[in-house]
Amino acid sequence: MSVEYADRAKSSSATGDYETLAFEVTDHIALITIDSPTNKNGFNGTMRNELIAAAQRADSDDDVRVVVLTGKGRFFCPGADLTSGGTTFDYESENNVESDQAEPVQLVDGFRRDGGGQVSLAFAALRKPIITAYNGAAVGVGATFTLPTDIRIASSEAKFGFVFVRRGLVPEAASSWFLPRIVGVSRALDWSYTGRVFGVDEALAAGLISRIVEPENLLDTALEMARDIVANASAVSLGATRQLLWGMLTADSPWEAHRVDSRTVYELGQQSDVAEGVESFLEKRAASFSLTVPQDYPDFIPSFPDKDRID
Repeated sequence: MSVEYADRAKSSSATGDYETLAFEVTDHIALITIDSPTNKNGFNGTMRNELIAAAQRADSDDDVRVVVLTGKGRFFCPGADLTSGGTTFDYESENNVESDQAEPVQLVDGFRRDGGGQVSLAFAALRKPIITAYNGAAVGVGATFTLPTDIRIASSEAKFGFVFVRRGLVPEAASSWFLPRIVGVSRALDWSYTGRVFGVDEALAAGLISRIVEPENLLDTALEMARDIVANASAVSLGATRQLLWGMLTADSPWEAHRVDSRTVYELGQQSDVAEGVESFLEKRAASFSLTVPQDYPDFIPSFPDKDRID
């Protein structure tokens, strides 16, 4: 954590009781930091539960306008915690990676839900922008559960890998939907077929990340991006924009987008944030937006993902 942010964090909201991460809110930015040194930030059932809880907490907090996700230490998340050996992914075993699954066990089509996918969809459902700052290796589920985040930047020391075929598995965390849309299907298949670990230059060229930053500047860069969004954008507009752009990836035609756009412009046009945005521009001053997502978000905008299709 930068010295500047650490100083301000003294007055931030409580971090909560987490074992694998830290959560703090300062200046309308929720900073989620993966911090599980005992297993080098390896993904397990506890981390799954806590990442979902952190996403839901950020979404429901009036004070949060932007979320920043990062890791502490050498790794962002190097994948699943493999300390259980060969039974790591055997959900009929008591020693699998999600053995501490909260009860009752959640099912989809009669099968136990993939934990990485539960995290991905929790992030996808957020009505607030998410910036991921990869401080180190993001491999396996450590790469896939971040795909629904909006802006991804990386330390020059970060690495990525979709290594599932080398473990006898398939890409999970709904990445078969997200990854081809982000980098194209040919690149997604290249990474998935080979299972090779690759560096930030390849990730940048493919569009998996948008910026490479020196390690000592990574968090400050992510927070500065978040502060710029907070200072200049309406929280309600941000949430609606996020859900529309992700959600319309499944639209059958631009007419579906036009239908939702038309109502959204009509409804938001009557809200105080729009009046403030226009008046502040005309008066050449900074805008002061007052509406919040939990209180004022328009409920007619389709949620992405559609929760009725998941639970």
